Amino acid sequence: MENQKDIILYGTIWCGATRRSRTLLDRHKVPYAWIDIDKDEEAAGYVERLNNGYRSVPTIEWPDGSMLVEPSDHELEKKLGIE
Repeated sequence: MENQKDIILYGTIWCGATRRSRTLLDRHKVPYAWIDIDKDEEAAGYVERLNNGYRSVPTIEWPDGSMLVEPSDHELEKKLGIE
């Protein structure tokens, strides 16, 4: 699968919050692995297990094992240290 040192962003192409988070990461040139849970059933199940049965997106997994679920831009920038 993806290199475990990468940020992994689980989302869908139709979700506005996912697009917003991807745009922020792209704008700051932060590398990440993108997984569309509409196209990857295993990843969708993983996201559901992490979020008590919900397909909450974006779910962003960090190299340190922490996660952000449906973060605001401010939360994401704070985690990245670019606030």
